[in-house]
Amino acid sequence: MSAFKINGRNIGQSHPPYIIAELSANHDGSIEKAKLLIETAKNAGADAIKLQTYKPDTITLNCNKPEFVIKGGLWDGRTLYELYDEAHTPWDWHPILFDYAHKLGITIFSSPFDKTAVDMLEDLNAPAYKIASFEAVDLPLIRYAASTGKPMIISTGMANDNEIQEAITAAQESGCKQLAILHCISGYPAPSEDCNLRVIPDMLKRFNLTTGLSDHTISNTAAVSSIVLGASIIEKHFTLDRNAGGPDDSFSLEPQDLTNLCNETLTAWKSLGTVDYGLKSSERSNAAYRRSLYFIKDLNEGDIITEDSVKSIRPGYGLAPKYLDKILGKKVTKPIEKNTAVLLTDISE
Repeated sequence: MSAFKINGRNIGQSHPPYIIAELSANHDGSIEKAKLLIETAKNAGADAIKLQTYKPDTITLNCNKPEFVIKGGLWDGRTLYELYDEAHTPWDWHPILFDYAHKLGITIFSSPFDKTAVDMLEDLNAPAYKIASFEAVDLPLIRYAASTGKPMIISTGMANDNEIQEAITAAQESGCKQLAILHCISGYPAPSEDCNLRVIPDMLKRFNLTTGLSDHTISNTAAVSSIVLGASIIEKHFTLDRNAGGPDDSFSLEPQDLTNLCNETLTAWKSLGTVDYGLKSSERSNAAYRRSLYFIKDLNEGDIITEDSVKSIRPGYGLAPKYLDKILGKKVTKPIEKNTAVLLTDISE
């Protein structure tokens, strides 16, 4: 598996999880709120803040034909154009938000939704590109973003294994040397029973790329669990107030949730450790309290050790209990006081 890094930060199973806080539409049309969200993500411990770079005219048509009207879900009855007009991040905000993130010391990049978005983000020296799930089938867009040579992350929601491979091939053949993919369920919110996290180890084996999870469930359970299955990147939408009424608020993490996500995924990663059957540092002081053999009656020199003269008890300063059968019938070589640990030096050959 090739190395993957963004802004010098190594990302992969041997490194702490990389947490991407997705700002999406949760700025609610206020650049000051967008700045506050960036600051919140930084304070929560996120590694990166991610924007979405599109205009309503670059992502859909201003049309109210039935196929342009959303049916069901959070945005039922709205046209695509209306939704994206409300949700988009104005392009003239981008340099301001990039500068603000740089001052705070948090990585910022974006999901471009057409070539003009890539061009604008290149002018801002974006350190990476994220291809959204709905655009994973837009191979020309993937090729164009890949041609920049920047690291890329492709979200795979709704894509089958063949479509994922097509997207990977398009990126790699067009100049992308650092590529990661995210397992994703494109439901808003996504029910936990749809997560199918067992896909993650299969993706790692099948595609041999750094792999993560773009998580749209309400809680952090799926994200934390995914670390154990090999996820190295976690992306979650976040907001200041889940009940604020914005387009993405209801399935986004609030600030404390985001802090918990950063802490809990790191704990899960640390817990994985390595394959090691030896004593761990936290166990060493307790090893003395395992069971061992003790004399439970007084014995004279030359007495035979019988079952009623020894017992397996705590603490562990005597011979291990597995040696019981080997010492029965042997003689002690000196007087023994009861409640004394059984030692080989006190037993005849």
